[in-house]
Amino acid sequence: MPVVAAAVCPHPPLLVPEVASGAAPELDDLRAACLAAVESLATADHILVIGAATDPRTFDASAGGSFGAYGAPSVRIGSGPPVLPLSLAIGGWLLEQTKAAQLPRTYRAVPADTVPEMCVQLGREIADGNDRVGLLVMGDGSARRSEHSPVHLHPRAEIFDATVANAFHHRDLDVLKALDPDLAAELQAAGRAPWQVLAGALEGTSLSGDLTYEAAPYGVGYFVASFT
Repeated sequence: MPVVAAAVCPHPPLLVPEVASGAAPELDDLRAACLAAVESLATADHILVIGAATDPRTFDASAGGSFGAYGAPSVRIGSGPPVLPLSLAIGGWLLEQTKAAQLPRTYRAVPADTVPEMCVQLGREIADGNDRVGLLVMGDGSARRSEHSPVHLHPRAEIFDATVANAFHHRDLDVLKALDPDLAAELQAAGRAPWQVLAGALEGTSLSGDLTYEAAPYGVGYFVASFT
């Protein structure tokens, strides 16, 4: 499927206002950036949502996602059982808020420990087709950016995230492909594998990158980027 547009978003459950509750305004800027990036996918004929998970699986558009585990049981997507991992459920929720919601979609879960070469190859395979596809790539940066992070501050977390952000902004696919999986795992950067799938998928395109958000509001690196 030739890639005609791509968006990169993080997947904190707090993006969903019902989950964030009174703290929802704190992520207004991030939420707006995500929705703008996802809107850019509406020019495609098919949306493929890619996110890290434990097991490699492909889900169709009916696959369900629930936010009950995060305190918002009334918020769910899809008509089927809630089988989507968090990264894909957030991706589906974002799509539902945009014009791209009407497009056919597929979800692809990529194991977080997939080696870079396999991630890149998967991206190439995704791009090798006839349909015009829009990629929604879900992934957080390091979860070790501050003393208040989910995991204790790591001295290499900030430079790792800065490297990723710069690669998105300048469409530096070689940098994305070269991300060290062991370091990413140590830094708890959940986006490493999906970002490397993106790098493989963008190889044969002329899409340019635009980094529209970069911050670590809760000690976790969040990036939003569009490739159009």
